[in-house]
Amino acid sequence: MRSTLHQLEATIRDRRSADPASSYVAKMAHKGRAKIAQKVGEEAVETVIAAMAGHRDEVVGESADLLFHLLLLLADMDVPFDAVLDELERREGISGIAEKAARPKD
Repeated sequence: MRSTLHQLEATIRDRRSADPASSYVAKMAHKGRAKIAQKVGEEAVETVIAAMAGHRDEVVGESADLLFHLLLLLADMDVPFDAVLDELERREGISGIAEKAARPKD
């Protein structure tokens, strides 16, 4: 069975080429990657603000918005959600401190 996020990913990919007048996904895709990325940032900030205020229900809603827009950004970059899941699986069992220290330095 496919997860809700996988189903949402498929819906987003299908709607990217729809009429921007009738589809929010198509409207955002038409605006371009910079606007989509900006929206991811906005939703992340709204999630943080809700968390800092202790508003659990708002955190749930804002987190849903954040995940939606992140999936939209991934679709725009032709990055399958499974690639993100694969990376999380790769990191499973590795200390976050050790994982970060092992990353190449810029």
